Amino acid sequence: MNDLNDHNQSNSRFNRISTPANAVLTLVFWLMAIVCLVPVLLVLSVSLSDEGSVIRHGYSIWPREFTFYAYEFLLKDIAKIAKGYGVSIFVTIAGTLLSLLFTAMLAYPLSRRDFKFRNYFSFFVFFTMLFNGGLVPFYMTYSIAGLKNSLIALILPYLIAPFNVIVMRVFFSNTIPPALIESAVIDGAGELRIFRSIIVPLSLPVMATIGLFQTFAYWNDWFLSLIFISNDNLVNLQYLMYKVMREVEYLNSGLVEASRAGELSKNLPSETVRMAMAIVGIGPIIFVYPFLQKYFIKGLTVGSVKG
Repeated sequence: MNDLNDHNQSNSRFNRISTPANAVLTLVFWLMAIVCLVPVLLVLSVSLSDEGSVIRHGYSIWPREFTFYAYEFLLKDIAKIAKGYGVSIFVTIAGTLLSLLFTAMLAYPLSRRDFKFRNYFSFFVFFTMLFNGGLVPFYMTYSIAGLKNSLIALILPYLIAPFNVIVMRVFFSNTIPPALIESAVIDGAGELRIFRSIIVPLSLPVMATIGLFQTFAYWNDWFLSLIFISNDNLVNLQYLMYKVMREVEYLNSGLVEASRAGELSKNLPSETVRMAMAIVGIGPIIFVYPFLQKYFIKGLTVGSVKG
Protein backbone atom coordinates (compact mmCIF):
# COMPACT_ATOMS: atom_id res chain seq x y z
CA MET A 1 0.00 0.00 0.00
CA ASN A 2 2.85 2.35 0.88
CA ASP A 3 4.50 1.58 -2.47
CA LEU A 4 1.29 2.47 -4.26
CA ASN A 5 1.04 5.79 -2.39
CA ASP A 6 4.67 6.59 -3.17
CA HIS A 7 4.05 5.80 -6.83
CA ASN A 8 0.98 8.09 -6.94
CA GLN A 9 2.89 10.91 -5.22
CA SER A 10 5.73 10.50 -7.71
CA ASN A 11 3.30 10.70 -10.61
CA SER A 12 1.66 13.81 -9.20
CA ARG A 13 5.05 15.50 -8.75
CA PHE A 14 5.96 14.54 -12.32
CA ASN A 15 2.70 16.01 -13.61
CA ARG A 16 3.28 19.25 -11.70
CA ILE A 17 6.81 19.50 -13.08
CA SER A 18 5.87 18.61 -16.63
CA THR A 19 2.87 20.98 -16.91
CA PRO A 20 4.96 24.14 -17.52
CA ALA A 21 7.14 22.25 -19.98
CA ASN A 22 4.06 21.02 -21.82
CA ALA A 23 2.72 24.56 -21.99
CA VAL A 24 6.00 25.83 -23.45
CA LEU A 25 6.13 23.01 -25.99
CA THR A 26 2.51 23.63 -26.98
CA LEU A 27 3.25 27.33 -27.48
CA VAL A 28 6.34 26.53 -29.56
CA PHE A 29 4.38 24.13 -31.78
CA TRP A 30 1.62 26.69 -32.27
CA LEU A 31 4.19 29.30 -33.29
CA MET A 32 5.79 26.84 -35.70
CA ALA A 33 2.39 26.02 -37.20
CA ILE A 34 1.65 29.71 -37.68
CA VAL A 35 5.04 30.29 -39.31
CA CYS A 36 4.39 27.40 -41.71
CA LEU A 37 0.89 28.68 -42.45
CA VAL A 38 1.90 32.26 -43.27
CA PRO A 39 3.41 31.48 -46.74
CA VAL A 40 0.27 29.57 -47.73
CA LEU A 41 -1.95 32.44 -46.60
CA LEU A 42 0.29 34.88 -48.49
CA VAL A 43 -0.03 32.90 -51.73
CA LEU A 44 -3.80 32.61 -51.24
CA SER A 45 -4.07 36.35 -50.56
CA VAL A 46 -2.15 37.27 -53.71
CA SER A 47 -4.29 34.91 -55.80
CA LEU A 48 -7.40 36.74 -54.54
CA SER A 49 -5.93 40.22 -55.09
CA ASP A 50 -6.14 42.61 -58.00
CA GLU A 51 -3.04 42.57 -60.20
CA GLY A 52 -2.63 46.33 -60.07
CA SER A 53 -2.88 46.33 -56.29
CA VAL A 54 -0.15 43.71 -56.04
CA ILE A 55 2.13 45.74 -58.34
CA ARG A 56 1.52 48.97 -56.41
CA HIS A 57 1.60 47.68 -52.83
CA GLY A 58 3.34 44.31 -53.02
CA TYR A 59 2.27 41.15 -51.22
CA SER A 60 0.09 41.25 -48.12
CA ILE A 61 -1.58 38.71 -45.88
CA TRP A 62 -4.99 40.24 -46.56
CA PRO A 63 -6.05 41.23 -50.13
CA ARG A 64 -6.18 45.01 -50.57
CA GLU A 65 -8.56 44.73 -53.54
CA PHE A 66 -10.44 41.44 -53.41
CA THR A 67 -11.22 39.73 -56.73
CA PHE A 68 -11.65 36.25 -58.25
CA TYR A 69 -10.20 37.32 -61.60
CA ALA A 70 -7.17 35.01 -61.31
CA TYR A 71 -9.36 31.95 -60.89
CA GLU A 72 -11.74 33.12 -63.63
CA PHE A 73 -8.71 33.42 -65.91
CA LEU A 74 -7.71 29.84 -65.12
CA LEU A 75 -11.19 28.55 -65.88
CA LYS A 76 -10.83 29.84 -69.44
CA ASP A 77 -8.27 27.07 -69.99
CA ILE A 78 -10.06 24.51 -67.89
CA ALA A 79 -9.56 21.70 -70.42
CA LYS A 80 -5.77 21.84 -70.18
CA ILE A 81 -5.85 22.08 -66.39
CA ALA A 82 -8.29 19.16 -66.20
CA LYS A 83 -5.96 17.03 -68.34
CA GLY A 84 -3.03 17.98 -66.12
CA TYR A 85 -5.06 17.05 -63.05
CA GLY A 86 -6.02 13.72 -64.57
CA VAL A 87 -2.41 12.86 -65.40
CA SER A 88 -1.18 13.92 -61.95
CA ILE A 89 -3.88 11.96 -60.13
CA PHE A 90 -3.34 8.80 -62.18
CA VAL A 91 0.46 8.94 -61.90
CA THR A 92 0.31 9.68 -58.16
CA ILE A 93 -2.11 6.87 -57.31
CA ALA A 94 -0.60 4.24 -59.62
CA GLY A 95 2.98 5.23 -58.80
CA THR A 96 2.43 5.22 -55.03
CA LEU A 97 0.70 1.83 -55.00
CA LEU A 98 3.31 0.22 -57.25
CA SER A 99 6.11 1.85 -55.28
CA LEU A 100 4.78 0.45 -52.00
CA LEU A 101 4.48 -3.01 -53.52
CA PHE A 102 7.97 -3.18 -55.02
CA THR A 103 9.64 -1.43 -52.08
CA ALA A 104 8.08 -3.91 -49.64
CA MET A 105 8.99 -6.86 -51.86
CA LEU A 106 12.62 -5.71 -51.88
CA ALA A 107 12.86 -4.66 -48.22
CA TYR A 108 11.23 -7.79 -46.79
CA PRO A 109 13.86 -10.35 -47.95
CA LEU A 110 16.61 -7.92 -46.94
CA SER A 111 15.19 -7.97 -43.41
CA ARG A 112 15.23 -11.77 -43.18
CA ARG A 113 18.30 -13.02 -41.30
CA ASP A 114 18.05 -16.38 -43.06
CA PHE A 115 18.53 -14.73 -46.48
CA LYS A 116 22.11 -15.58 -47.37
CA PHE A 117 22.96 -12.63 -49.60
CA ARG A 118 21.01 -9.91 -47.79
CA ASN A 119 24.13 -7.91 -46.88
CA TYR A 120 25.32 -7.84 -50.49
CA PHE A 121 21.97 -6.65 -51.83
CA SER A 122 21.69 -4.13 -48.99
CA PHE A 123 25.04 -2.71 -50.05
CA PHE A 124 23.85 -2.39 -53.66
CA VAL A 125 20.78 -0.50 -52.49
CA PHE A 126 22.86 1.83 -50.33
CA PHE A 127 25.43 2.34 -53.09
CA THR A 128 22.80 3.92 -55.34
CA MET A 129 22.22 6.59 -52.69
CA LEU A 130 25.84 7.73 -53.06
CA PHE A 131 26.51 7.39 -56.79
CA ASN A 132 24.44 7.60 -59.97
CA GLY A 133 25.13 7.63 -63.68
CA GLY A 134 24.06 11.22 -64.29
CA LEU A 135 21.38 12.81 -66.43
CA VAL A 136 22.59 11.66 -69.87
CA PRO A 137 22.58 7.88 -69.10
CA PHE A 138 19.31 8.38 -67.23
CA TYR A 139 17.70 9.97 -70.27
CA MET A 140 19.18 7.49 -72.75
CA THR A 141 17.97 4.49 -70.74
CA TYR A 142 14.33 5.49 -70.93
CA SER A 143 14.59 6.81 -74.49
CA ILE A 144 16.13 3.60 -75.85
CA ALA A 145 13.46 1.60 -74.04
CA GLY A 146 10.82 3.55 -75.97
CA LEU A 147 9.18 5.05 -72.88
CA LYS A 148 9.14 8.68 -74.04
CA ASN A 149 5.70 10.26 -74.26
CA SER A 150 4.17 7.62 -72.02
CA LEU A 151 2.84 7.70 -68.48
CA ILE A 152 5.23 4.87 -67.58
CA ALA A 153 8.08 7.37 -67.93
CA LEU A 154 6.45 9.44 -65.17
CA ILE A 155 6.11 6.43 -62.83
CA LEU A 156 9.12 4.16 -63.33
CA PRO A 157 12.00 6.50 -62.27
CA TYR A 158 10.56 7.03 -58.77
CA LEU A 159 9.28 3.49 -58.31
CA ILE A 160 11.94 2.38 -55.80
CA ALA A 161 13.80 4.88 -53.62
CA PRO A 162 16.82 3.47 -51.71
CA PHE A 163 16.03 5.51 -48.61
CA ASN A 164 12.50 4.08 -48.49
CA VAL A 165 13.86 0.55 -48.86
CA ILE A 166 16.20 1.06 -45.90
CA VAL A 167 13.44 2.55 -43.73
CA MET A 168 11.09 -0.32 -44.53
CA ARG A 169 13.81 -2.90 -43.94
CA VAL A 170 14.51 -1.45 -40.48
CA PHE A 171 10.80 -1.58 -39.68
CA PHE A 172 10.53 -5.23 -40.71
CA SER A 173 13.64 -6.16 -38.72
CA ASN A 174 12.64 -4.37 -35.50
CA THR A 175 8.88 -4.86 -35.46
CA ILE A 176 8.00 -8.27 -36.89
CA PRO A 177 9.21 -11.14 -34.63
CA PRO A 178 11.08 -13.92 -36.47
CA ALA A 179 9.13 -16.43 -34.38
CA LEU A 180 5.92 -15.28 -36.05
CA ILE A 181 7.35 -16.08 -39.47
CA GLU A 182 8.74 -19.41 -38.25
CA SER A 183 5.34 -20.43 -36.87
CA ALA A 184 3.72 -19.58 -40.20
CA VAL A 185 6.29 -21.74 -42.02
CA ILE A 186 5.60 -24.61 -39.63
CA ASP A 187 1.89 -24.28 -40.39
CA GLY A 188 2.70 -24.71 -44.08
CA ALA A 189 2.44 -21.12 -45.30
CA GLY A 190 4.59 -20.19 -48.30
CA GLU A 191 6.63 -17.01 -48.60
CA LEU A 192 4.02 -15.26 -50.71
CA ARG A 193 1.28 -16.17 -48.23
CA ILE A 194 3.41 -14.94 -45.32
CA PHE A 195 4.13 -11.67 -47.09
CA ARG A 196 0.49 -11.08 -48.07
CA SER A 197 -1.27 -12.25 -44.90
CA ILE A 198 1.22 -11.41 -42.15
CA ILE A 199 3.86 -8.90 -43.20
CA VAL A 200 1.66 -6.40 -45.05
CA PRO A 201 -1.14 -6.17 -42.41
CA LEU A 202 1.44 -5.65 -39.64
CA SER A 203 3.28 -2.96 -41.61
CA LEU A 204 0.58 -0.31 -41.98
CA PRO A 205 2.57 2.40 -40.13
CA VAL A 206 5.62 2.18 -42.40
CA MET A 207 3.42 1.65 -45.46
CA ALA A 208 1.53 4.86 -44.68
CA THR A 209 4.76 6.77 -44.08
CA ILE A 210 6.44 5.63 -47.29
CA GLY A 211 3.16 6.06 -49.15
CA LEU A 212 2.97 9.68 -48.01
CA PHE A 213 6.55 10.33 -49.12
CA GLN A 214 5.89 8.81 -52.53
CA THR A 215 2.59 10.64 -52.93
CA PHE A 216 4.34 13.98 -52.45
CA ALA A 217 7.19 12.94 -54.75
CA TYR A 218 4.88 11.99 -57.62
CA TRP A 219 2.47 14.88 -57.19
CA ASN A 220 5.15 17.59 -56.99
CA ASP A 221 7.29 16.25 -59.84
CA TRP A 222 7.62 18.32 -63.01
CA PHE A 223 11.13 17.31 -64.12
CA LEU A 224 10.14 13.99 -65.69
CA SER A 225 7.50 15.70 -67.83
CA LEU A 226 10.13 18.20 -68.91
CA ILE A 227 12.62 15.65 -70.23
CA PHE A 228 10.38 12.77 -71.33
CA ILE A 229 7.04 14.26 -72.44
CA SER A 230 6.51 16.37 -75.55
CA ASN A 231 2.81 15.56 -75.93
CA ASP A 232 0.77 18.31 -74.26
CA ASN A 233 -1.96 15.80 -73.39
CA LEU A 234 0.41 13.79 -71.17
CA VAL A 235 2.06 16.50 -69.08
CA ASN A 236 1.11 16.76 -65.43
CA LEU A 237 -0.23 19.73 -63.50
CA GLN A 238 3.07 20.73 -61.95
CA TYR A 239 4.73 20.98 -65.36
CA LEU A 240 1.93 23.25 -66.56
CA MET A 241 2.69 25.52 -63.60
CA TYR A 242 6.38 25.39 -64.47
CA LYS A 243 5.65 26.45 -68.07
CA VAL A 244 3.56 29.38 -66.88
CA MET A 245 6.34 30.58 -64.60
CA ARG A 246 8.94 30.34 -67.38
CA GLU A 247 6.77 32.22 -69.86
CA VAL A 248 6.10 35.05 -67.40
CA GLU A 249 9.80 35.26 -66.55
CA TYR A 250 10.60 35.44 -70.28
CA LEU A 251 8.19 38.35 -70.78
CA ASN A 252 9.65 40.20 -67.79
CA SER A 253 13.26 39.61 -68.81
CA GLY A 254 13.28 42.36 -71.46
CA LEU A 255 14.20 39.97 -74.28
CA VAL A 256 10.90 40.65 -76.03
CA GLU A 257 10.10 43.93 -77.78
CA ALA A 258 7.79 46.18 -75.81
CA SER A 259 4.98 46.05 -78.37
CA ARG A 260 5.24 42.30 -78.71
CA ALA A 261 5.42 41.84 -74.91
CA GLY A 262 2.24 43.88 -74.49
CA GLU A 263 0.47 41.70 -77.02
CA LEU A 264 1.66 38.44 -75.41
CA SER A 265 0.95 39.53 -71.86
CA LYS A 266 -2.76 39.65 -72.66
CA ASN A 267 -2.73 35.88 -73.16
CA LEU A 268 -0.30 34.89 -70.42
CA PRO A 269 -1.02 34.51 -66.71
CA SER A 270 -0.10 37.39 -64.43
CA GLU A 271 1.41 37.28 -60.95
CA THR A 272 -1.96 36.66 -59.33
CA VAL A 273 -2.78 33.84 -61.74
CA ARG A 274 0.54 32.14 -60.99
CA MET A 275 -0.37 32.19 -57.30
CA ALA A 276 -3.84 30.87 -58.14
CA MET A 277 -2.24 27.96 -59.99
CA ALA A 278 -0.13 27.23 -56.91
CA ILE A 279 -3.28 27.05 -54.79
CA VAL A 280 -4.98 24.84 -57.38
CA GLY A 281 -1.91 22.59 -57.43
CA ILE A 282 -1.60 22.06 -53.68
CA GLY A 283 -5.33 21.77 -53.05
CA PRO A 284 -5.89 18.00 -53.31
CA ILE A 285 -2.61 16.88 -51.81
CA ILE A 286 -3.14 18.66 -48.47
CA PHE A 287 -6.11 16.38 -47.75
CA VAL A 288 -3.98 13.23 -47.88
CA TYR A 289 -2.07 13.75 -44.62
CA PRO A 290 -5.05 13.80 -42.17
CA PHE A 291 -6.08 10.31 -43.30
CA LEU A 292 -2.55 8.94 -42.78
CA GLN A 293 -1.58 10.96 -39.68
CA LYS A 294 -2.09 8.14 -37.16
CA TYR A 295 0.08 5.69 -39.09
CA PHE A 296 2.52 8.41 -40.14
CA ILE A 297 3.43 9.25 -36.53
CA LYS A 298 3.97 5.56 -35.74
CA GLY A 299 6.14 5.17 -38.83
CA LEU A 300 8.38 8.09 -37.89
CA THR A 301 9.24 6.43 -34.57
CA VAL A 302 10.20 3.11 -36.15
CA GLY A 303 13.12 1.56 -34.31
CA SER A 304 13.15 4.24 -31.59
CA VAL A 305 11.76 2.04 -28.78
CA LYS A 306 11.76 -1.72 -28.67
CA GLY A 307 10.73 -3.90 -25.80
